[in-house]
Amino acid sequence: MWIEYMNAPNLITAEMWKDTFEGEGLATKIMPEGEITDWAEQVSYKIYVPKGREHVADEILRKL
Repeated sequence: MWIEYMNAPNLITAEMWKDTFEGEGLATKIMPEGEITDWAEQVSYKIYVPKGREHVADEILRKL
């Protein structure tokens, strides 16, 4: 089960956060907001982490 953790303003930023979290061993998914026909590089993206692992993401952010 995945839970929304944060939002990113575009695809590049979302991939940056995904790489950061996964580099620390935390599985991460990114999904664009809105309808599939609206998906593009410049739409907002949601970043998901496994449910119950939000504290790990918090610790990773604290280390930065």
